[in-house]
Amino acid sequence: MNEIRGASAFAGAGTEEIFTNTHVILADEVIDGTVVVRDGRIADIQPGRSSVPAHDLEGDYLTPGLVELHTDHLETHYSPRPGVAWSLMASVQAYDAQIATSGITTVFDCFRMGSDEDNGYEKGEMRRLADALKAGQAAGRLRAEHRIHLRCEVSAHNVIDELDEFRDEDLVGLASLMDHAPGQRQFQTMDKYILYYKKKRGLTDAEFEDFIKRRQAESARYSDKHRDEIAEHCHAMGITVASHDDATLEHVDDAIRLGVKLAEFPTSIEAAKASHEAGMSVLMGAPNIVRGGSHSGNVAAIDLARHGILDVLSSDYIPFSLLHSVFVIARDVDTLGLPQALRMVTKTPAETVGLTDRGEIAIDKRADLVRVHHDPDHPEDVPVVRGVWRDGKRVA
Repeated sequence: MNEIRGASAFAGAGTEEIFTNTHVILADEVIDGTVVVRDGRIADIQPGRSSVPAHDLEGDYLTPGLVELHTDHLETHYSPRPGVAWSLMASVQAYDAQIATSGITTVFDCFRMGSDEDNGYEKGEMRRLADALKAGQAAGRLRAEHRIHLRCEVSAHNVIDELDEFRDEDLVGLASLMDHAPGQRQFQTMDKYILYYKKKRGLTDAEFEDFIKRRQAESARYSDKHRDEIAEHCHAMGITVASHDDATLEHVDDAIRLGVKLAEFPTSIEAAKASHEAGMSVLMGAPNIVRGGSHSGNVAAIDLARHGILDVLSSDYIPFSLLHSVFVIARDVDTLGLPQALRMVTKTPAETVGLTDRGEIAIDKRADLVRVHHDPDHPEDVPVVRGVWRDGKRVA
């Protein structure tokens, strides 16, 4: 193997780190080489080993930090049981630690706007949780960089009131337009809706019938109006707009009209293909990839990957699934290798929301890096995160 000689030429003012003896996953290829970081940026990438003292990664992979656009996992830490609200800052820190140790260095935390049911959250509760997140980030308590994704239930009567609490929030970079009313999108068939709401909530037949009538009436009254109003606000503020659970070509046409850039969790190959061809980034759940199918019975994400119409993956409810899914795709989809699969959780999501300074190992990009060990011969075939750096500083 060639050696990098005269590595002292890399030296300059400020902080420098050299990572060597590593499989570097670039945007389009994997090289055995060395990456030099200076002052939080990628300064050089070369094949071969460094001849000066460096971090020996012992043949592990070096990947860009992962970029997560849609995760509801903060709620799990804040409300671990029905009726239990945990300490705000403790919740944020525990959640952040799990995010970072999963290799995620940029995360869009989901905050729900509007209620599609009695979800147990009081008015102002999402705002207080967001304030704790901001305070923790400002105080240097957090490892990953956190931004905000507003999950807007357009059929809810109170979605605009809750959105008002975030209108001037500079951390908001993404908003999704969703309608979980029966007969809409994800719940076009009543079988899945009965499972989600009647059985899980223990409703009687009469209570469930009243619930359906109320939700359908709210959807008919509010959805179109709220969808247009929220999209208009987002475009004025430079916030990326996402659709959610598109199932038909009509849904995709509506997304095009609203200027949607991200198609989240399309429920049919038809909708995913049309969204991709219209220039939207198609997002599916990484748990869908790892499990081998959708937990709600919709289209399998691996099928979209095989059709070449899967652009972005989201960990949704299992943070580590984001990295895990990359290796599953590279193993199971003949047309996609590690660089192509990794782009779904790094470069493409970053670019979709306008973050062009990260998402790949390239000169002058942010030094958000992850050391990953992977043994494909191990029975579990699960990657291991051995180190995480954000802006060139080790955070995990």
